[in-house]
Amino acid sequence: MAIDDALTLRNSSASGAVPAHEAHERGATQAAAVSHAVTARRDVAEAGHGETAEQRLRRWHWAGLALPVVFLGAIELLVRAQVLPANLVPAPSSIAGTMMHMGGERLLRHVVASTLRVLAGFGLGAALAVLIGAAMGLSSRLEALFDPSFQALRAIPSLAWVPVLLLWMGIDEAPKVALVAIGAFFPVHLAVVAGIRNVERKLVELGAVYRLSPARMLTRILLPAALPQLFTGLRTGLSLAWMFVVAAELIAATRGLGYLLSDGRETGRPDIVFGAIILLALMGKLTDGAMKALEARVLVWRDTDTGERRG
Repeated sequence: MAIDDALTLRNSSASGAVPAHEAHERGATQAAAVSHAVTARRDVAEAGHGETAEQRLRRWHWAGLALPVVFLGAIELLVRAQVLPANLVPAPSSIAGTMMHMGGERLLRHVVASTLRVLAGFGLGAALAVLIGAAMGLSSRLEALFDPSFQALRAIPSLAWVPVLLLWMGIDEAPKVALVAIGAFFPVHLAVVAGIRNVERKLVELGAVYRLSPARMLTRILLPAALPQLFTGLRTGLSLAWMFVVAAELIAATRGLGYLLSDGRETGRPDIVFGAIILLALMGKLTDGAMKALEARVLVWRDTDTGERRG
């Protein structure tokens, strides 16, 4: 029917029986009808499959959450079947029993102590990294001057900093927070420098056209354009902060998940060791999830492929 109408429209237009504007309107109507038919056919096809791409992706998310539970269940079965030695790999039920026996108040003290150290050290390290990274991103001379030293410092292991910080700052909270700040500094610093360096030249030229000062160029153009890469550095720095806090608490600490690890090792309690590891994993996941939610909220303007179209 649509093809016959199109042929009739073309013949009428060619013979001059239909005015030009009327032919244009009729052609637009036919195009809209075809587009509507294609859309309706696609909706019917999706309805035939029974679920949308978003629903399929949500199912995979649930599977990802269930995977650690399945893994722990498999460990439980292997330990109960005496395939794995219980004195080296305790059953998850034994770990849970030990954690419950320790009491919620005692566990909470360790979790809160480590979390406060991570937040303080991460905040300090990330703030310094953004300031120094922005200065180096704006100035090639500063980057050439400081980059070799920063790359050398970045290669120093976390445990190598512990005796130095203990000598300089004593055994209070200051060396622990400083060590966490060192761990969080370098990934955020690299992300800021790389993000500013990779800003499109057209955006920088636009700022030059409007004669923006270096400070306004940084706050209005460079940092907003570098935000996606900055958040990647922040998430990496946050995970390293949890690693460094364990190194800080292994020595000269009386509270914290790192101290709990050390206590379990010294007393020969693998259930306490694995319990502290599981708590570290949970806290790392929770803080990373919070950072990811903040990233999605701040970068709501970003138009990227979320993976739904890839199935």
